[in-house]
Amino acid sequence: MIIFSNIDFEKSSTQDKKEISIDEELFEKIGNDNMEALGELYDKTERVMYAYTLSLVKDHNDTLDIMQDTYLKIKSAAHLYKPMGKPLAWMFTIAKNLYLEKIRKEKRMVNMKDEHIENSLDLAFVNDPEDKIVLETALEVISDEEREIVIMYAVGGMKHKEIARNLELPLSTELSKYHRALKKLKVHLERRGF
Repeated sequence: MIIFSNIDFEKSSTQDKKEISIDEELFEKIGNDNMEALGELYDKTERVMYAYTLSLVKDHNDTLDIMQDTYLKIKSAAHLYKPMGKPLAWMFTIAKNLYLEKIRKEKRMVNMKDEHIENSLDLAFVNDPEDKIVLETALEVISDEEREIVIMYAVGGMKHKEIARNLELPLSTELSKYHRALKKLKVHLERRGF
């Protein structure tokens, strides 16, 4: 259930430029299950939290989900808040951590799907049966990571920067692995007379 679907994005621009002042005692009240304090915090911070979270997520619905989770986390962890004059930074940290957790979960799900795909590598994009056999054999001579990079580039149409970012590798390392894989493939294919 998304509780932030009614955010008013039509507020006047002068209100947008007001500095947000958060009484740090709100967190103590929230920690004592004071829902009015949570509502007050939400009213003061919803727009800036939406903007910050949207800058991370870049999707309205996912932003709303992470905002909801952020305020729920604030409610459950408010008793841990230490007044340091930076309550918004603490809230941003919670939102960013929830976003990173979401990415890790999605990546694990994608990796699990990728493992299933690798185990039953479907080369449906290759029409000639002989070419398919040659390609399947050739892909076995390179490492899993090299295979992932080659397939993401050649079949997925991804750019090297995207691949490096998704695999959490420096671009130079990703490019090195890609070129090493191509050399292995070339040597293997030449030995087989192709």
